[in-house]
Amino acid sequence: MQNIDIQEIPYQPNSDALFQAVRDLPDAIWLDSGKPGSTQGRFDIISACPDALIETRGAASTITDSSGITTSDRDPFELAEQLLQPLLPLDSAASNYPFVGGLIGYFGYDLGRRLIDIDDRATAVTNLPDMRIGRFLWALIVDHSARQCQLLFHNNCPAQLRADILQRFTEKSLPAPSKSLFTLGGKFTATLDQNQYQQAIQHIKSYIAAGDCYQTNFAQHFSARFKGDLWTAYKGLREKLPSPYSAFWQWPDQALLCLSPERFIQSVDGAVETKPIKGTVKRGATVAEDRQLSQQLINSSKDRAENLMIVDLLRNDLSKNCESGSIAVPKLFELESFANVHHLVSTVTGKLEENSTPLSLLRDSFPGGSITGAPKKRAMEIIEELEPVRRSAYCGSIGYISANNRMDSNIAIRTVIADGDQLHCWGGGGIVADSQEQREYQESIDKISALLSALETFIPDSSC
Repeated sequence: MQNIDIQEIPYQPNSDALFQAVRDLPDAIWLDSGKPGSTQGRFDIISACPDALIETRGAASTITDSSGITTSDRDPFELAEQLLQPLLPLDSAASNYPFVGGLIGYFGYDLGRRLIDIDDRATAVTNLPDMRIGRFLWALIVDHSARQCQLLFHNNCPAQLRADILQRFTEKSLPAPSKSLFTLGGKFTATLDQNQYQQAIQHIKSYIAAGDCYQTNFAQHFSARFKGDLWTAYKGLREKLPSPYSAFWQWPDQALLCLSPERFIQSVDGAVETKPIKGTVKRGATVAEDRQLSQQLINSSKDRAENLMIVDLLRNDLSKNCESGSIAVPKLFELESFANVHHLVSTVTGKLEENSTPLSLLRDSFPGGSITGAPKKRAMEIIEELEPVRRSAYCGSIGYISANNRMDSNIAIRTVIADGDQLHCWGGGGIVADSQEQREYQESIDKISALLSALETFIPDSSC
């Protein structure tokens, strides 16, 4: 039976100084709840120095661990299960924590090609793996509800690493905030112009009219050059867009800066939850306008129908690994408000079958229905036909699978991908039969306008 060691450290409401203490370590990662600015979220999870990594590209996966580097063509989710096994089983005392050692990383949208057979048409604009996950043997858990900070070490964590981590977090003063320079080379440019975007929506509507699909999620791509420290960029983003399912993860020449408002799948003691977002409107300039816009969204028959289609798809996806009769929808069309937009969010729940695991649940629901459309396979085929570039990690999922059988994951929207000296991001939405081309284009801009403008404040002033 495996166990964990727990060390208390002083609570801090803002975790960026805590992450600063370890961000120089290999593969330092922060699953960020957006506190203190976010209206949701509870736990921050910080870790580094995984003892094993899996990177999947196409049909091949590379596994790097203490024994060296091996390759495999096995299902990446099976490889992930295999990576988790040496940490099991855990003492029952570990069940009360969200993460006690296990897997952290991302499952990119393009990993869906391993699960759902679609033609390859779109061009890759990043060199990120389709999946990148590490096995992490320690974590700092910041519980904002309980106002606690706890360091958890799995008993497999090497003594030298444990001592280093303890010293970093128990020194009298944490490192001073980083002031490293970050600059953007110019404004973000779109791969599609407005006319091309609206023509693509017309194509989708023709497919819907022909009975090919009910809804397709369509996204447009933006890019810009950058120099400097991405950590500075992320701190600027989270100040403007505090979001409950955010993440920052940087490794050589690549990084994810995610400000996601959307949970994909959570599993706690077999209780499963997914919270799809469908329906979006920008925030108002005044309190009265904001209230009016949110009420319009709540009353929108188009947005409610769009949301319901994805709820039905996710009910079906969860049922593949949940007990018969356990699927429920406790919340339908609930308004959730964020810094730049209001969303309609529904909640679908279930009970995990005894013979299923969090990873099998994730695999059989991947990619998330809220960012594909319905039916999923045909929607993904249409996305591949009409989106000129691959989505990479965007619209995939970032999260953790803990050795105590807990999992939480996001839908990686409002996400910036760094690759070399380029930043990439996307914005989009669900297209249905009565979608209006101009409105859909504007919605795709509204969703990421705050993200783009926050980064564009880092463009040097040419007048200086």
